[in-house]
Amino acid sequence: MKKQIQPLIWRWHLFAGLVLAPFLLIIAITGAIYLFRVDIEEYIYKDYYNIEAESEQLPPSDLAFTALNTVGSGDITRYRPGEDDTRSAEVGITDGDGESLTVFINPYNREVLGIINDSTRPMEILAALHSELMAGTFGDRIVELVACWTIIMLISGLFLWFPKAKVKIKGVFTIRFNKAGRIRRRDLHAVPAFWISGGLLFFLLSGMLWTGFWGTGVQQLTTASGAGYPPSIWVGPAPESETVAEDIADVSWAAEQMPVADSDPSSGFRQVSIDEVIKTADAADTHPSYDIFYPASPEGVFTLSVFPPKAQDEATIHIDQHTGDVIADYRYDNYGPLGKAMALAITIHKGLEFGLLNQIIGVIICLGLIGMVITGVYMWWKRKPKGKSGAPKAKSIFEFKGMLSVLIILGLIFPLVGLSLIILFLLDRLIIRNNEKLRRWLNY
Repeated sequence: MKKQIQPLIWRWHLFAGLVLAPFLLIIAITGAIYLFRVDIEEYIYKDYYNIEAESEQLPPSDLAFTALNTVGSGDITRYRPGEDDTRSAEVGITDGDGESLTVFINPYNREVLGIINDSTRPMEILAALHSELMAGTFGDRIVELVACWTIIMLISGLFLWFPKAKVKIKGVFTIRFNKAGRIRRRDLHAVPAFWISGGLLFFLLSGMLWTGFWGTGVQQLTTASGAGYPPSIWVGPAPESETVAEDIADVSWAAEQMPVADSDPSSGFRQVSIDEVIKTADAADTHPSYDIFYPASPEGVFTLSVFPPKAQDEATIHIDQHTGDVIADYRYDNYGPLGKAMALAITIHKGLEFGLLNQIIGVIICLGLIGMVITGVYMWWKRKPKGKSGAPKAKSIFEFKGMLSVLIILGLIFPLVGLSLIILFLLDRLIIRNNEKLRRWLNY
């Protein structure tokens, strides 16, 4: 049975690989660099980040006012106190032109150390390229589709790699460097792919948690399954609100769909100062690398959001803008089992959870993926006949009920895969089968 179906799987593996190759190179290269985001930004912005500790820091409200005056006009949207005595404070401002700026300020003497347009940060540009090819929602869907099909390629590749009989270790778990030509090229592609397949599958699935279609679906499933938001995180009853945390602040993945309670207007809509909010935040005993996001309306809340290196330190806290009271406190310990697993997966994906070891393993996987792409394309190019793809003869998928069932299941798990299969079927029936050149090249 394997001998009968192998040419069909090989054909799918080949064409999927050729289509995905440029996208995978972009994702792997940008991913490898992004693993060192914190280190890179520490170096790029060292003159903005690092200050000398002095006796006493000025009030946050004083610093925020200074930052806004420096920009000239706009609205303060975010405040980040330095996490230690030698780190500057950050004030996020949306200026009069709608640009998002970050002002770095020395909390001891009000000196403005620098201003950055957030959209021009190199690592923000890299993140946009990695996650959505700098093409917005359309790019996000393409990246999701690439990740889904890469999972299918891993499955098909392992099927093709799996030894047909009890053979020697060489060529299965080790590369036969003493062999020349096709054998060595095959080993250079297949053997490293086997060794990184588990880690690559983890990175693909954890990366897809950010995607707008599949990732959003997983979030909704996590919440609906009861693993989402326990009532105990709110002071009082859980709010029935259409506004969720990701609408008002940059929060952890687990908190993005968390309903947001309104501030209490009974105090006459007087907003407490950022000084009082910082005192509340410090009393909440969170990781010191937190941001405070300002409310965008009279009913809105201050949001304390913590994105620490370790998932166990995550926190999302909502503070009433009129009373300064905590009205919601959602932390890693409140996550359900699924939410905790997702949070850990994300910090590992970013190269944060286990420090340098995490980064090294991530880079190995990214380099392995780059090697898989290059060796795969090179292997195909060396063996294909002139004017043809070199793929095995086309066969109808309907002859192989088992494989058809697997594709249907994968199409249900990954809806964009299902959609792409329908499009491929229509292209095959309406265009490819009616074009002699395409039929010849694709070996129909």
